[in-house]
Formats: sequence, structure tokens, C-alpha cells
Amino acid sequence: MDIGVPREIKPLEGRVGLVPDACSELVASGHSVFVESGAGLQSGYTDDQYRAAGASLRDSAAELYESAELIVKVKEPVEGDLLHLHREHILFSYLHLAAAPELTQRLLDIGLTAIAFETVQDDAGFLPLLAPMSDIAGKLAVQLGTGLLHAPPGGKGLLLGGAPGAERGHVVVIGAGVAGGASVCVAAALGAQVTVFDRKRERLEAMREVGNNVTALYAWPDLIEAAVVDADLVIGAVLIPGTKAPHVVSAAQVSRMSAGSVIVDISVDQGGCIETTRPTDYRTPTYRVNDVVHLAVTNLPGAVPKTASQALSAALSPFLLPLAEGKLEELAALQRGINLSAGELRHPALLSASESK
Repeated sequence: MDIGVPREIKPLEGRVGLVPDACSELVASGHSVFVESGAGLQSGYTDDQYRAAGASLRDSAAELYESAELIVKVKEPVEGDLLHLHREHILFSYLHLAAAPELTQRLLDIGLTAIAFETVQDDAGFLPLLAPMSDIAGKLAVQLGTGLLHAPPGGKGLLLGGAPGAERGHVVVIGAGVAGGASVCVAAALGAQVTVFDRKRERLEAMREVGNNVTALYAWPDLIEAAVVDADLVIGAVLIPGTKAPHVVSAAQVSRMSAGSVIVDISVDQGGCIETTRPTDYRTPTYRVNDVVHLAVTNLPGAVPKTASQALSAALSPFLLPLAEGKLEELAALQRGINLSAGELRHPALLSASESK
């Protein structure tokens, strides 16, 4: 199969769909890989490294999309990508269509097959292609949130881990999946007092093992509210695969948080789980509501493109070869990842949302 890796054009998105080693694996299996010139530069990979891996370089997006049948990219297509997509393409990327009705309609009109990384799901319910970026996003949420609590950017001047004779910060994490779990581990390691909420007992048990400074609670609304209004840093990490995230923190609750507190909503790709969330990017990553700092960057792992690209390619490897060999119909995990095909919605969550309108 002819596989194309375009350069990401979302603002300040430096990740690349495939690193050279992943391209080499595909070429060794008899497939042709085309890479748009400069696609890997922000992740630390030169065009020469892709050539050495056996890939063919294309000078423009138009040439790249024309050369390939399977398009492997990181983020959802924006206008510059949509111009080149056509019915015969298979698009394999993060899409988050539940929060993007206009993009959904554009892709339906094009008529291609779109497989979303975030909805590829194995028989146990695990999301193997979402997990690596969720892990990175969860870690970054604490790192970036910690910086925003400092006084120079307008935070409350707090060190999360405290110091001898000084109080430690309170971090509230809503959702204890891969992203939320990563946030809990980093915040706990920094010495913060951490409260984490979820509705699955096994996740809460795992969080209790992280450290004595972690309190794991069932996600009752009144308990979430009490914790949020007391928090210095709130991290939203709620995920229902393929579905728009529910609001678990209201605007009224945000208004009761102390000035200079910080909210990082990792769920923003799926619409956000905090009512006051609105999407941002790294050009202007933050905004304030009632003097509470909000960070809601839709491509959070884009800040660490080298790490993120390596992790993504490693996760993609078991799925790319079967997909390139035309075995899409044989792999249940990939079948679950199909969001739309031939002008029709395929994913159950998208179908349900469409029928409820």
C-alpha cells in the first residue's frame, strides 16, 4: 500500500505521524512510504533520515496526498489538509469528531474512510492509540499547571509540594484513566496533596497505592464540588470514548475557586469536562474566568513532539502493518476505530449523537 505522512499544519503542532524507524518497518514489508518534506523536523527528524529509512520525500502537501492511499497523521485535518483529501483515502489520525460537527460533515461529504486513533479499542476496552498521548498529556497537565501557579504568570504564588513550615498545594484530578492517573502520579511525586475522583473501583484502588498523599474518592457530584472549590490546581481528565465529555464542574463552582487557582482541562479535545472550558492553542494557551487561570490546549502533547512522536509510532506499529495489508475488516480493534466511511457515520457514539439531534 502507498502510505503518506503529511506535515502537521495545526498551529504549533510539531509531532509527526511516523518516525523514520516506523517507516523503515513498513518499507521492509513491501509498502511505499511518502513523507512531506519537513514533516519530522520539529520532532528532531531530518528529511535525510526519512530517505535513509526508505521513504520517498514529497515537496508539497498536494503531492503527498496524491501519492498515498493511507494517510497517517497526528491531529485532525484542518482546511489545508481537507483540500487534498478525497474519497479513496483512508485517514488514520486523532479526530475527536464528537466535539467537531463541522469537520464531521466535511469528512462525510468527502466520502473517505476515517479511523480515529482515540476510538481504536481492544476486546478489553483499552484504547491503545489514545493511551500514549493521554499519559503525556496527564504529565504535562501537572507540569504546566505548576508553572501557572507561580506568581509571575499571575498564579497564587504557590509551590505544589510546599516546604518545611509551609503548606503544600491541593491538586484535584477528575478521572483516573491513563491521563488522570499520570497526573496523580506526577502531582503526588511533587509532594502535593492530591484528591482524585473516578467511578471505577479498580482505578480508585490503583490510585490509593500511589502514595499516602493521595485520596481516591467515588465521583459523587457533591464531593467533586467540595474538592474543586478548595483546590489550587484542578485537572479535568474525563473520557467517554467517542462521545462529547460531560460537564462535571459548573461555572458556578469555578467562580468559588480562589483567585490565581488553575484549571487544566485535558478533556478539551472532546469538548471539555469543565463548563468554563473553551479550546485554545499554544499561541495563546491560557485565559481567565473569575480570576481562575484556564489552560485548554487541544494538542497538549504537541509541546513535546519528539517524545510524543516516538511514543505514538511505537503504539501504531501493531496496527499499521495489518491496515496496510488490507486487513481492516479482520481486526476488531481497528473496526471499532472507524468513525465514518463512504459518507456514512459508523461509530456508535457518533450515530447516537446524530440520532438524538
